[in-house]
Amino acid sequence: MIKKVVITSGPTLEPIDPVRFISNRSSGKTGYYLAYEARQRKIERIVFISGPVRAYPEGVELIKVETAQEMKQAAWEHWQDADVIIMAAAVCDFKSVRYYSEKIKKTGDSLVLELVRNPDILREIGQHKKARQILVGYAAETENIFENGQKKLREKKLDMLVLNEISTRNPAFESDENQVYLLTPRAIKKLEKMKKATIAVHVWNEIANLSGGNG
Repeated sequence: MIKKVVITSGPTLEPIDPVRFISNRSSGKTGYYLAYEARQRKIERIVFISGPVRAYPEGVELIKVETAQEMKQAAWEHWQDADVIIMAAAVCDFKSVRYYSEKIKKTGDSLVLELVRNPDILREIGQHKKARQILVGYAAETENIFENGQKKLREKKLDMLVLNEISTRNPAFESDENQVYLLTPRAIKKLEKMKKATIAVHVWNEIANLSGGNG
């Protein structure tokens, strides 16, 4: 039986100076509906770790974070005893090497900003997850989507990957609808464009199947 789930959601925000930051277009709606569906299924503990978004779900243990490092720390504190870990957050791949304590002034026509990679939280959890745990990842791809998706599924030791194909027909971010593929080691299931709330139901149904019907 699924008693505890950890869900990461929303974007991360990587500061450059007191005014500027690096982020992405994630609205957090996917994570919001995943948490809502978890509540509908009477899951006892829902730990919801979120970057800055407009709305947060009710009935969860809410942990607000901004940076990838903060999200990693919160996830690391909670995933070990979770039955299901759903990493739906859009974590920034890079951050600025340097944080400028004062606002960067416009002193020329260009600015060179050095970036360094953020921790890959999903990969790190995948390398340490227990056999009984179910680990679900999310990915957004614009090309070679199945090749890239299968690679992530294997390398990050996921039980399921929810794959977004980002295109003009399916922008995915900041939208109430999406079209995704559910990748498992044995199958690929296409979900036609539908409400993100409905996609969350399908994702949880697949998680229930992976857990032997308990969920």
